[in-house]
Amino acid sequence: MTVEKAKDQIEIMEEEIIQPISKELLRNELTPERMLRMTNKSHNEIYVVTAKNAPNVMKEIGRLREIAFRTAGGGTGKSMDIDEFDTRENCCRQLIVWNPEAEEIIGGYRYIFGSDWETASDGQPVLATSHMFRFSDRFMEEYAPYTVELGRSFVSLEYQNVRRNSKSIFALDNLWDGLGALTVLNPDCKYFFGKMTMYPSYIRRGRDMILYFLKKYFDDKDNLILPIKPLKIDTPEKELEAVFQGRNFKEDYKILNREVRELGYNIPPLVNAYMNLSPTMKLFGTAINYGFGDVEETGILIAVDEIFEEKRIRHIESFVAEHPEALKFTSGANNVIYKEK
Repeated sequence: MTVEKAKDQIEIMEEEIIQPISKELLRNELTPERMLRMTNKSHNEIYVVTAKNAPNVMKEIGRLREIAFRTAGGGTGKSMDIDEFDTRENCCRQLIVWNPEAEEIIGGYRYIFGSDWETASDGQPVLATSHMFRFSDRFMEEYAPYTVELGRSFVSLEYQNVRRNSKSIFALDNLWDGLGALTVLNPDCKYFFGKMTMYPSYIRRGRDMILYFLKKYFDDKDNLILPIKPLKIDTPEKELEAVFQGRNFKEDYKILNREVRELGYNIPPLVNAYMNLSPTMKLFGTAINYGFGDVEETGILIAVDEIFEEKRIRHIESFVAEHPEALKFTSGANNVIYKEK
């Protein structure tokens, strides 16, 4: 079978994406008590909802996610991207950025706190990532209770083009304002666990260089989490070693950026953002997500109180400054808020 025929078959198998949910239905479910905060830029609003308390918003999230992921080369192939982790009894919460002028969802994450994770009989957490990664006993005991799993991060297609939409430039920044607020209101949240996604359509040599660079600077030596079937890169390691001759992260990052651009690509925005978020990010290797368009998922862990100061001030301390009453909800356990200047 030719590649073209295989692609045609995949397209035939894909369901037609549902029609947009009416703005009135969305507005009715985005009530004041579900609002988390305003964004620092662009005057957007951030809400936290679930499939139970906002079923129409959930459908619109599922629609927008499927469009975004399918366009990039992933997705479920279903009419909307909603799975059991969105709808089950102990479901993920949905953090979304809402444009109140256009009455549109700009983007979102879903998340679930470690204290809410269910575990299987073998002690492994029942998460959307469990079919790809194995979690060590040490991680489950020392990290999981203080970790929030993030997933399904997306920016709506209309907000991915800066030229077409001025609010696009701050879409990811807006989402991180929401994550910053979560760390204030939930002081036990000390770590973010999630995945960096790369798509099969991305040039293989570029992917290999990015993964080599990430491993060089962020590889987890403690084996806290391991991919069940690690992705094997195509480029020989010696060849990649010869490319990255920089003396530090900054020099090697410049090399990476230049090499990827020479291939006619850019470092994926979210990958770029994560690698510049914290100097102590832990990288757990890469696995293929076969149920989601064969995308390549790299597991990462970020300690909240080791996020670079500039980003901490922008996304976390800005929320404290605007909402000093939020500190009443905290025990002081999260030293991000109380960090010495």
